[in-house]
Amino acid sequence: MSSPASSSAPVALSGAAFATLLLIALMMGANHVAARVAFDHGVNVVTAVAVRSTVTGLVVLAVLLTQQVPLRVPARHAKALLGVGLLIAVQSVCLYSAVARLPVALALLAFNTYPLWTALWARVAYGHRAERRTLFAMPVMLAGLALALDVFGAASGLGAAAQWQQIGAGVAFALAAAATFGLALVLIQHETTGVDGRLRTATTMAIVAVLALAGAGLQGGLHLPNATAGWVGLGMLTFLYGTAFTILFTVLPRLGVVGNSAIMNVEPIFALVIAWAVLGQSIAAVQVLGGLLVVATVVWLGLRKG
Repeated sequence: MSSPASSSAPVALSGAAFATLLLIALMMGANHVAARVAFDHGVNVVTAVAVRSTVTGLVVLAVLLTQQVPLRVPARHAKALLGVGLLIAVQSVCLYSAVARLPVALALLAFNTYPLWTALWARVAYGHRAERRTLFAMPVMLAGLALALDVFGAASGLGAAAQWQQIGAGVAFALAAAATFGLALVLIQHETTGVDGRLRTATTMAIVAVLALAGAGLQGGLHLPNATAGWVGLGMLTFLYGTAFTILFTVLPRLGVVGNSAIMNVEPIFALVIAWAVLGQSIAAVQVLGGLLVVATVVWLGLRKG
């Protein structure tokens, strides 16, 4: 998700802001579980992204009109905003593709490596050296991810080869989502300075919606659910994502929180609990430990000063 605004300095969280961030993380985690229900009952990834993004885009447009935000995109930023929209579209498809193939929590944990990709892209594109804090976090996060994914197949008893045959495609999609999201964040930071955060977010949603609808058209149209559970899943993922996104877009700036907070990276933990309750998905204790290590490291990175 692109942040609704930008700032150069962190802002202390109020109690209301902290609770709101946790609520957003809960809804985003539940959104991915709902997506898995939809995928298990006839919905394909492009359809889910198209429906979710179109509804959310219309809601965001209504908010912009209500707040009388100018809808004109500055010409000098048009290419960068188009690039961000394309990247977020790819990220959305890749992440849902991972959710369709992996336990939901593991897909989100692999995606949570995006801070490492952000540091890499900033180095490649702009010559920025990674902070010492980031360099320290890299091996810790990767070790946690290795435990969570059970890369050697020890927890599953399958062995490395069979484990990777089972999880390889899903992990690849999750890491692709992290890589594209990291690049989008770098472009937002360096190429869209001065663009109203609300306009940037609305533009991103519009591009994702158009691309997803076009992709659905190329696949013969929307692949709608074939069972009641699928309709519930599609409806819930749209409602949860749209509601979370609208809160992020409209409420958090008023609470003094600018952009996305590290607190929202507890999303995989919420997803783990909800997926266990709704889908019966469970992972071994050592995988839970690895997941907690990843989440703690990402939160620690996000809470750095300055």
